[in-house]
Amino acid sequence: MTRETDLKGAVQEQFGRVAAKYLTSAVHAQGKDLPVMVEAANLQGNERVLDAGCGAGHTAASFAPFVAEVVALDFTASMLPQVDVLAQERGLANIETRLGDVENLPFPDSTFDLVVSRYSAHHWSRPGKALRGFHRVLRDGGLFILSDVLGFGDPVCDTYLNAIEVLRDPSHVRDYTLEEWSNNFAATGFHLEVVFPYRIFLHFEDWTERMETPDVYRAAIRALYNDSPEEVREALQIDEEGHSFQCAVLRGTAS
Repeated sequence: MTRETDLKGAVQEQFGRVAAKYLTSAVHAQGKDLPVMVEAANLQGNERVLDAGCGAGHTAASFAPFVAEVVALDFTASMLPQVDVLAQERGLANIETRLGDVENLPFPDSTFDLVVSRYSAHHWSRPGKALRGFHRVLRDGGLFILSDVLGFGDPVCDTYLNAIEVLRDPSHVRDYTLEEWSNNFAATGFHLEVVFPYRIFLHFEDWTERMETPDVYRAAIRALYNDSPEEVREALQIDEEGHSFQCAVLRGTAS
């Protein structure tokens, strides 16, 4: 079994257990980035949209009222019924769910006008491959809009950030830095714009309970909190309640 297969299996196992919690998660259901993502798309109303790594469907549901169709794609089968529940609750009949891998998209060329992804990319082991796939399935001049946690250019802060993330969720791969995204966008034919930098506060108990993080790893995260250098404590805004991540909405125009 290859390391890549191990990683993808970890995603399916981890999120398969906790899929229903992502339907009710306030971090995923809300957020000031969601309306920014919709606004950044400059929608006309006739778009076909791919939500890549849709989770419980909150991003798909945010776009659906303003477009012709949204295809909500996720690698974890148990997430897709959560999308259906959300669509039914909101009276949205134009969301179609599809099981699939963002790094091996099951769609013909030039299928979509817009690809969106929110809080999924830190699970991608090969983001460049995913972006090449997005470029392939987009029509000429199509957009890719991404919202996710950003890594740090400073190696000390970046090491602590990703260590905390992996302890909480073993399917985590990496919070990619803005420089890494810039390089991947350019290499795959997207013109990058930083639309909206923002931060999200993650309450420790809610954050770890949502992923059913074992107590031993919760204790390890707390130890990293307590023992981290001052620069890390400042960068992550660590306090007794939890911590804050730097994030951004990025827009890529396919060239």
